[in-house]
Amino acid sequence: MLQQVIDRRLSGKNKSIGNRERFLRRFRAQIRDAVRRAVAGRSIRDIEQGEDITLPKRDVSEPVFGHGPGGTRETVHPGNREYVRGDRIARPQGGGAGGGGRDASQDGAGEDDFVFRITREEFMQYFFDDLELPHLVRTQLLPDAPEWTSRRAGFVTEGTPTNLHVVRSMRVALSRRIALGGETRRKLRELEAQLATALRFGPGMPGEIEGLQVQIEALRRRLRRIPFFDPFDLRYRNRVRVPLPTAKAVMFCLMDVSGSMDEARKDIAKRFFILLYLFLQRHYERTDVIFIRHHTQASEVSEEEFFHSAETGGTVVSSALELMHQIIQARYSPAEWNIYGAQASDGDNWHQDSSKCRELLTGKLLPLTRYFAYVQVGDEDQNLWQEYTEVLGTNSNFAMRKINEAAEIYPVFRDLFKKGTSTA
Repeated sequence: MLQQVIDRRLSGKNKSIGNRERFLRRFRAQIRDAVRRAVAGRSIRDIEQGEDITLPKRDVSEPVFGHGPGGTRETVHPGNREYVRGDRIARPQGGGAGGGGRDASQDGAGEDDFVFRITREEFMQYFFDDLELPHLVRTQLLPDAPEWTSRRAGFVTEGTPTNLHVVRSMRVALSRRIALGGETRRKLRELEAQLATALRFGPGMPGEIEGLQVQIEALRRRLRRIPFFDPFDLRYRNRVRVPLPTAKAVMFCLMDVSGSMDEARKDIAKRFFILLYLFLQRHYERTDVIFIRHHTQASEVSEEEFFHSAETGGTVVSSALELMHQIIQARYSPAEWNIYGAQASDGDNWHQDSSKCRELLTGKLLPLTRYFAYVQVGDEDQNLWQEYTEVLGTNSNFAMRKINEAAEIYPVFRDLFKKGTSTA
């Protein structure tokens, strides 16, 4: 049965979706590096825009096989009024093939780099290509909107030609022929043995010999009438849809907005969380994001308040950790949810409260979370950084990094959420 697939996806003028996808797959590494370089030169609000990607000519060059001219050839060029035989023609100075402009080479030969534009979706795909939530585990089946997968479930007698299993069909056909012709073959063997005995010892009984030959020929015709292949023998691969456990995750974003966090540090912390929010929204549909701002008191806020509120005050970091623990107990059971935490602060805290933060992490939060990342905005070794350093040595699901300027946000983010630790 002939099948025809028509691709009705919209594409731009003079563009081929298939060729573009093959091109993007081939130069995946170069495009990823270009995207990372572009991130450093744009603001966090422009992070989701497309980008013009430039590939050096050495990366897009193709191997070429050519035949040399060979032998001695004489060529006549019509309209020649300047040169005679034996003259050497110099290369044109400037404006060679593809190398014009101010960057043209001295010998007139050159080649422009290849420039093309990737869309916003393609930019974000390469931007978050090799990142994931660490230690993510699929925990349960969701009755409202489960995820499904297709699995093999034996063979069936009806299906599409593409699912036809030739070997199994031939095996069934052979079994059918053996079953239908088994008794006939047994009788045939007996009659052939009787015929051989009659031919050897009873040549004087032609009537009996002819009768045996007629019966043998009748049995052979019966066997030949058994079809070699019957539509009943066809077997098709069967696949069924089965529900999959779904990974439910919640990310707690804890940001210090105390007076010690000046505008520059708050801006870096907000950029880090915007990057984290974009990453979660793009890669994980079933991920809740809880925003917690804190100074002397912590409060759960909306996305708008988290990124734009100007509230400030003193510093009690433990208030955010306590609120996070309360929300986990009230709404997010560790048996059903993958719990993550990301905290950004300048590290300045009341000395007595920093030790309490360490105790809250090691005693309450880290046993419940898959991963907890602490980002200190600033290079100074504050008391909170010193306390968290003790936590780092004894807990594999805890990580801490420093960010001093905006250019370090993306490298630190990649280091904290690089691939390699997820569990299906």
